[in-house]
Amino acid sequence: MTEKHVPLFAPDFVWGVATASYQIEGGHNADGRGVGNWDTFCRRPGAIWEGHTGDHACDHYHRLEEDLDLIAELGTSAYRFGISWPRVLPQGVGTANEAGLSFYERLVDGLLARNVTPYPTLFHWDTPQSLEDRGGFRSPESPYWFSEFTTLVSRLLGDRVNHWFTLNEPHAPIDGGLREGRHAPGLTLPFSEVIPASHYMNKAHGLATQVLRAEVPNSWVTMAPVLVGAIPEKNTHSDIEAARRFTFRMSGETLRTTTWWMDPVFGLGYPEDGLRHFGQHLPVGFESDLELIAQPLDAVGFNLYDAATVRADENGEPVLVPPAQGAPRTAFNWPITPEAHYFGPKFAHERYGLPVFITENGLSNRDFVHRDGTVPDDARIDFMKTHLLELSRARNHGIPIGGYFHWSLLDNFEWNHGYRERFGLVHVDYQTFKRTKKNSFYAYRDLIAAEHRQAT
Repeated sequence: MTEKHVPLFAPDFVWGVATASYQIEGGHNADGRGVGNWDTFCRRPGAIWEGHTGDHACDHYHRLEEDLDLIAELGTSAYRFGISWPRVLPQGVGTANEAGLSFYERLVDGLLARNVTPYPTLFHWDTPQSLEDRGGFRSPESPYWFSEFTTLVSRLLGDRVNHWFTLNEPHAPIDGGLREGRHAPGLTLPFSEVIPASHYMNKAHGLATQVLRAEVPNSWVTMAPVLVGAIPEKNTHSDIEAARRFTFRMSGETLRTTTWWMDPVFGLGYPEDGLRHFGQHLPVGFESDLELIAQPLDAVGFNLYDAATVRADENGEPVLVPPAQGAPRTAFNWPITPEAHYFGPKFAHERYGLPVFITENGLSNRDFVHRDGTVPDDARIDFMKTHLLELSRARNHGIPIGGYFHWSLLDNFEWNHGYRERFGLVHVDYQTFKRTKKNSFYAYRDLIAAEHRQAT
């Protein structure tokens, strides 16, 4: 007898899958697309693992219908995808590229025809090189460039698209791209030059949200930063509070942090510890932008893969607990910590007060096509289910959980790691671009179908 499925989430839960434009599209010089800063960065010797580039990626640009059919077969109710700024505005501002705009119209129309709700991300790190040459997000003009791009896209798609993400993980192009040099544009600047750019990025989010509200009636808008969180070593009050404190603190050593991005966006301003570390570097008069940055949003969205483990010291301060010897890790060498999907949503909802959407979560695994033509990836299936069970536990404890976007639909270009890491539910042969559905594809499909059956 088949075991009865116990629903994990409410009937209106958004089951999604996600991708990013530069990571899958390819077609780098097709149909008038402009050059992006990742195109340039990929050509820097030593910048990308084994010299890979995103020139062809998964060739999604030329295989759109095939990939739309995969999404339809998967059965997700939503698809999160990036819109390539260089593809639609080759110079970043000014004259639009009609072929690029047409591609996204076909993408949206194809999703709607398959009963899948589009959730575009306006910025997933690919800045037009022409704007990078003018300073990129180091320029105080950058929020207005991004506003122009948002206006163009929202007027094109706003009659069919209601759900929008403004920015994906803004710390990555700022801290990773301007300070650490491991992401485009590959600079290693001091905080005195990086912090103003972080503020302009936050301001860009605020202006884009204003545009979306004006151009798309009844729009649903949020951002997709990363939640840099912690889980308690033990389920004690002191350890839980230490994990909460760790999640919302800043060290002054990095902008890969929760609060520098989420606090101002949700109306709390820049965090006090962040201002102690970095306030002297913020642009003069930054306070006057805080109301603009804090536009009303519809959810607390964040990417969440793992978390640190902490315990409380005698003063209640968080102390990092190293992983146990032999503790499980992903192929990316990230710790596997499913409890992050209980404590992360709990802490975020309690601080920001809105329903929670997991905008990315997934597993890098060493997948390959076996002799029988299948791609067994039991580790990913287990990873997915254990994390969803923790997310469901949060929901059962009163945290409003609105949706989950699995990363990723396809194996893809993993930024400075090239094609080394495979996160996809679908295997991609990067020589032929052949798609092969992994076992996890069928597992996610069957889970979604079971949830839908319980809801009807």
